[in-house]
Amino acid sequence: MMPAPFHLAIPVYDLPAARHFYGEVFGCAEGRSSERWVDFDFFGHQLVIHEAPKMAHQDAAHSNPVDGHDVPVPHFGVVLGWGEWEALAERLRQRETAFVIEPYVRFQGQVGEQATMFLLDPCGNALEFKAFKDIGQLFAK
Repeated sequence: MMPAPFHLAIPVYDLPAARHFYGEVFGCAEGRSSERWVDFDFFGHQLVIHEAPKMAHQDAAHSNPVDGHDVPVPHFGVVLGWGEWEALAERLRQRETAFVIEPYVRFQGQVGEQATMFLLDPCGNALEFKAFKDIGQLFAK
């Protein structure tokens, strides 16, 4: 059974740069829009970028240690299939993306082993993309 698509609206202080990032860098199809917001098909989910003043978390994200890395908080993203994650990581590398945390496999050999990568959009919103070889590990303890 497919999970229900989520809807997430995020603030961006540079709408044209964010529109380019989600549309061109990620290749997300654009949906409805206005002068102040844009809908995207974000890997089957509805992501809306809303023009808003710069917020504190976009300037300098808080972080928490996870598997020896400083994970930015807040962040959002999606769980992809392993091959799709590898293809996205390669696409981002080819575009010379600056990663907050380079693509790697964390928790190797442990419960919850996963591929992950973190990056920022042009407005400082942190994104994480992850994949599991065994999707049954998604909520495993």
